[in-house]
Amino acid sequence: MKTSTYTKADSVFREFLKELREEQNLTQAQLAKRLDVPQRYVSKFETGERNLNFVETNLVCDALGVNLTKFAARFSVRLAKS
Repeated sequence: MKTSTYTKADSVFREFLKELREEQNLTQAQLAKRLDVPQRYVSKFETGERNLNFVETNLVCDALGVNLTKFAARFSVRLAKS
């Protein structure tokens, strides 16, 4: 896998998660509270300082009220358009 492809996908992934949070009018602190983690945890995955694994992504989706399968489908469409 090319680094540039990974970087692009990672960037789209981070932006998409942030947009989902903002669509629900949640601050990073509010999402962090739902996840029972410090606010900096949310900040780090939104800025790319930290990557989420599959289980963590599922937990974030749950906290945002987003079905993981639908999230993955929407992410794929978003990535294809970028």
